[in-house]
Amino acid sequence: MGSKERAKERREKRLQEISLLRTIPYSDHQRWWSSETIAVVTGCNRGIGFEISRQLAVHGLTVILTSRDSNVGLEAARVLQEGALNVLFHQLDVLDPLSIKQFSEWLQQNYGGLDILVNNAGVNFNLGSDNSVEYAQRVVATNYFGTKNMIQAMIPLMKPSTAGARIVNVSSRLGRLNGRRNRLEDVTLRQQLSDIDSLSEELIDGTVSTFVQQVEDGTWTSGGWPQTFTDYSVSKLAVNAYTRLMAKVLSNRLEGHKIYINCYCPGWVKTAMTGYAGNISAEDGADTGVWLALLPDQAVTGKFFAERREINF
Repeated sequence: MGSKERAKERREKRLQEISLLRTIPYSDHQRWWSSETIAVVTGCNRGIGFEISRQLAVHGLTVILTSRDSNVGLEAARVLQEGALNVLFHQLDVLDPLSIKQFSEWLQQNYGGLDILVNNAGVNFNLGSDNSVEYAQRVVATNYFGTKNMIQAMIPLMKPSTAGARIVNVSSRLGRLNGRRNRLEDVTLRQQLSDIDSLSEELIDGTVSTFVQQVEDGTWTSGGWPQTFTDYSVSKLAVNAYTRLMAKVLSNRLEGHKIYINCYCPGWVKTAMTGYAGNISAEDGADTGVWLALLPDQAVTGKFFAERREINF
């Protein structure tokens, strides 16, 4: 059996374990949330976001399903509401500061804030062996800056609780700094992004801005960037780095006001983003995100997960 076959076998075994775990209900002492717990999920009119919304609602939370397109978002919410789930819709474009502001004001006025934020909104224009960077600016803007802007807008609205508020960023192994494949060739930059002491918002922003600038002037191919799904990988590398940075920033908050932030890779999921070429169902792809959002009695923050296990950045 080759390495690819063994990896596939391990992945399938782990997914079977996850399916078993999903059938085990949380006990009363583990269940820190209620129907008044508010979870906001971005970009969830279909795919992983829709499934995360569904699973959180099944656990009894109130879910605010958001989408840039009001028509498809309303339809997605209606489908879940017909299943007697407590799901509401509000329009939200993570690229539009005014849209974020209006959503924040509506959330504050109607629910007093939120307890859980799942940053799922994202785009990818590369399929199969394609590695076009034609939409690099939009990919970076949506996947990284959209996630970052939502985090900054929602932190002031996160409700105090003994369990701590939760932020979950949907990311990808393609953005790993130290993976054997697809990593940055610039060793110095890789070390700076790896070192939590040197990591800063300016460094992360500067890294993605340099990439976009090199795309615009046609020099990106010699820039030492990831070679597979380059723009998507760079955007998720930034999300991963920002997750670690914010975990450090938020670590000093007082008890009762804690906010735990983590990111995870859902895997190659059968969704529109992968051209439905993935090998994992949306249900399994959403599982780790929901698990992170609902972790009981554990102060886990600044970590990267896949299939309910911590992986290296």
